[in-house]
Amino acid sequence: MAFLDYILGRPLSSDEDKDERVGPLAGISVFGLDALSSAAYGPEAALTVLMGLGAASVAYSVPITGAVCVILILVYFSYRQTIAAYPQGAGSYTVARENLGPTAGVFAAAALLIDYTLNVAVGISAGVGALVSAFPVLQSQTLLLCLCILALLTYMNLRGVREAGLAFMPPTYLFIGCLAVVICIGLVRATVSGGHPAPIVMPPAAPQGGERASWWLLLKAFAAGCTAMTGVEAVSNGVQAFKEPLVNAARQTLTMIVVILIFLLVGIAFLIPAYNIVATQPGSPNYQSVLSIITQAILGRGPFYYVVLASILLVVCLSANTSFADFPRVCRTIAGDGYLPYSFTVRGRRLVYTEGIVVLTVLSGSLLIFFGGVTDKLIPLFAIGAFLAFTLSQAGMVVHRLKAKESRDFLGAATNGIGAIATGITFVIVLVTKFHEGAWLVVIVLPAFCLMMFGIRRHYTKVSKEIAISGPVSLTKPHQVIAIVVIQNLNSVAQKALQMAFELSKTIHVLHIQEESADRDFVKDWKTDAEPSIRGAGLPEPQVVILKSPYRKVISPILDYVWGVEKEHPYNSIAVIIPQLIEKHWYYNFLHNQRAALLSSILLFKGKSRVVIVNVPWNLRSHEKDRSMRT
Repeated sequence: MAFLDYILGRPLSSDEDKDERVGPLAGISVFGLDALSSAAYGPEAALTVLMGLGAASVAYSVPITGAVCVILILVYFSYRQTIAAYPQGAGSYTVARENLGPTAGVFAAAALLIDYTLNVAVGISAGVGALVSAFPVLQSQTLLLCLCILALLTYMNLRGVREAGLAFMPPTYLFIGCLAVVICIGLVRATVSGGHPAPIVMPPAAPQGGERASWWLLLKAFAAGCTAMTGVEAVSNGVQAFKEPLVNAARQTLTMIVVILIFLLVGIAFLIPAYNIVATQPGSPNYQSVLSIITQAILGRGPFYYVVLASILLVVCLSANTSFADFPRVCRTIAGDGYLPYSFTVRGRRLVYTEGIVVLTVLSGSLLIFFGGVTDKLIPLFAIGAFLAFTLSQAGMVVHRLKAKESRDFLGAATNGIGAIATGITFVIVLVTKFHEGAWLVVIVLPAFCLMMFGIRRHYTKVSKEIAISGPVSLTKPHQVIAIVVIQNLNSVAQKALQMAFELSKTIHVLHIQEESADRDFVKDWKTDAEPSIRGAGLPEPQVVILKSPYRKVISPILDYVWGVEKEHPYNSIAVIIPQLIEKHWYYNFLHNQRAALLSSILLFKGKSRVVIVNVPWNLRSHEKDRSMRT
């Protein structure tokens, strides 16, 4: 078994694509972890903003969560329609491009890709934060733990979508089950006690409140709490990953994700004031996640507490899997339209878009390293990308509903319109309230990313125009090819290159660069060892060109000679024949000079269309084997 087969699994054929697709239950673990895990840090992000209010902050948990859930429901109905209208996937990008134009589509695409990248860094960081809450001794290893989890996620996704989904199902449903138990028990105890249950473990004391509640502060808290909605668009981006019938399976998955998320958010929102839960400062030695505080207040710090914390850790860390499932697929669709390199459209050995996975790993890993594994400051930022994508998608759906002449859906258009207005207002709120906290960075990065994508598109358009032909292929009687053979020493490698030259052309230039350190006379060797053989075989006499190099340069004289021949013969093709030693093992390559490879590269990138490069390899040791077999 090959090494890669052992590590990543056997290669999958294109015909096995349907077997790699997932159903609704597995779809939750593939596309829903981002949305569901936001229940672990969305409410906490809002409470963190309200820390300055002290104990009074808990009173705003329910109204802020209620506002978030209203917008979540609007987005849900919009994306149900998107899934049916655009089952090919890449939801926000496709909807915006087809209905609002290429510019809107590119902005939606850039917003999605930035959102997914930030989600990986934030999700992993939040998961490790939950672990540090339970085991503070690990705080110094935060970055290392983040990078290890990132490596694990990358590995699992390189093995295929189906394997990743099946592997992540147990922790997903463990997380849902554990939080459901905590919320139900907490709500029952709160109801029985008249709304004032006694915590088993007292939560941290509220800080002294020196700030007053203002609309500005509440808007900031709402903007932070809206991070609980990120990831809802994931299903619409990956519809093609579901089993048939695609639309029904994707809609079922989206419905289950939204229902579970609303239950978790509302349950946590009611428990916060009931048990007087306040946020602690992220990154401080006394930091505890809000879910950790709630769990120990309701159930104590027994074995089940650690099971709950473990499930939160797993799911929040694995929430990045949503990005790994969607980022490569969105890149593939964008690349298919020419806004990203076409290599993003190529599927790897396990039918996943490998290049997208690798790029996402590099980008998110860089963020984790830059922020030292503590990315709480990035939480509000990736909500900006998400809400921009929400707004453009819903606005696009309004146009889609109204332009269908035969079946205009005014009710659907109204739903999408209300959703677009709500998410658009939320986008502005998040942008304005978080601008001085780092949102300005997104304002810079997003347009820059769009400009890059437009630049790639212009490049592909320019190339297409240059290589396009009008009418049938035009072929003419060929002119004689001029072969230039670069030879430094007469040996087996040169012999093979000469043979290739005679097979290609009757006009041959043997080019030799005379170096001052040469211990043999090339002209003498040529007359002794080459000319008799050429005459004996009845071959045309080559033109031997000796170029002196007083400054010990080799590549430059060869290039100058090739350009000169090309200029003197404007109608002939020039074949530059380059003999090259090829080692069986890569680690022997440094023992040989790399002039042949360098010459080939320069000729490729700086050469003219009439200059072709012919590499003549001499594979070391394989020729010895050939000779031994012949004898």
